[in-house]
Amino acid sequence: MSFENDAMAHLRPRQQLARVCVSQGERARVILDGAELDAVVAGAVIYAASSAADLPATGDRVAVRRVDPELTLIEQVLPRRSKIARRAAGRRGEEQVLAANIDLALIVCGLDGDFNIRRLERYLAIAREGGVDPVIVLNKADAYTGAAAALDEVRRTTRSARVLVISARTGLGCEAIDAMLGPGVTAVLLGSSGAGKSTLLNRILGAEVHKTASVRESDARGRHTTTARELIELPCGGALIDTPGLREIQLWVTGESITAVFDDIAELAAQCRFGDCSHTAEPGCAVRDAVDPGRLESFHKLRREADRVSGLLTEKQRWRSVRKAARQLYKIRGR
Repeated sequence: MSFENDAMAHLRPRQQLARVCVSQGERARVILDGAELDAVVAGAVIYAASSAADLPATGDRVAVRRVDPELTLIEQVLPRRSKIARRAAGRRGEEQVLAANIDLALIVCGLDGDFNIRRLERYLAIAREGGVDPVIVLNKADAYTGAAAALDEVRRTTRSARVLVISARTGLGCEAIDAMLGPGVTAVLLGSSGAGKSTLLNRILGAEVHKTASVRESDARGRHTTTARELIELPCGGALIDTPGLREIQLWVTGESITAVFDDIAELAAQCRFGDCSHTAEPGCAVRDAVDPGRLESFHKLRREADRVSGLLTEKQRWRSVRKAARQLYKIRGR
């Protein structure tokens, strides 16, 4: 059964299947029968949500009921097959879903001051956690030298993700991205401000849909030209979710995703003298001398973040059980 057919199976009488193209908390824009309509989230959906991550996100399949020709009511957020999520900014330890039901994460990195291998490791971790196939896109190859060296460094860092070297401005290498975006495929653009995401989006669409802005020469930082996450249907039958540049990427991942990103360390760890080797000071460690110190430090840092998230998830699951029991009690008392 296809994903869309599976989603249709969740519909109740008089409900229709729609897709969220813009999420705004308790309001949204959805695509229904080829038209873009306003939508509000039903009170029952808001009440049942244990956190903001359970509310509609850009890319979600939702069950809607028409209120009038221009307005729909979102009555169900249907099960997600994949997602891109991070830990929400601030002190509250909550998940923030950036995009849902995605096949490809196009991680755009400029070959200027934007290039940062440690940031790429974070993007790879959230893609692996969400079940999304990552594609690293090294942009601005027409304007900067050193593309070959950056490509070698990325390939040493990740042995499984696809890596492309392109110029969104001139079109160099962009045909490889076009080939990935076939019917039914949804991709999300991720990257910092100034990496060239809007330029790449305009290249894919063949029109200047989003404005572009120059970057500061001092630090290669750009101004936000995309202000909200938005799903755009493509002429080829696929879809592309554009996102604003992320200033910080706090992880919302488990240790398994970190292991998947640092698979070279996982392989070497099997050769350590001690099975519980922390790769810090133990004798007979096969990792310390074989792995670049910067990469090993990044591994330890991301593992610590993943451990904190695991603790938050355990607490979240406990409170979810409490809320579920309370709702059941209210129902019994209301009979």
